[in-house]
Amino acid sequence: MSETNPIAEAIAGAIAENPTILFMKGTPDAPACGFSARTVAALQSLEAPFAAVDILPDPRIRQELSAISDWPTIPQLFVNGELVGGADIVAEMYETGELAGVLGLEAPADAPAEAPAAEQEPAAPPLQIENRL
Repeated sequence: MSETNPIAEAIAGAIAENPTILFMKGTPDAPACGFSARTVAALQSLEAPFAAVDILPDPRIRQELSAISDWPTIPQLFVNGELVGGADIVAEMYETGELAGVLGLEAPADAPAEAPAAEQEPAAPPLQIENRL
């Protein structure tokens, strides 16, 4: 007998419906931790459109997300339904130019060699999704 899990279903649906989605602490406009802020800054500096979900309102979101992704830390970036990784992996991919490729974007010619710091002003507003979790 299988029980339905609305939180797990909502997470899986959000990952499936959004080509690029970031599960983070806080929101892109007000990140609640430095790791989330740095990941948002990397995406925004590439002008990558992305959806974001704040995992803080309900501890079950983080629990179910980690069960789905098999990744323990937050933030978690998904592109085309696949887990890309957390803040360190995203920063490393940004620095090598791989992140732009994964996102299907051209790497900017003037991109800094180092991932941007969290204080950077957003280049473009991110897509907002309804937090159904």
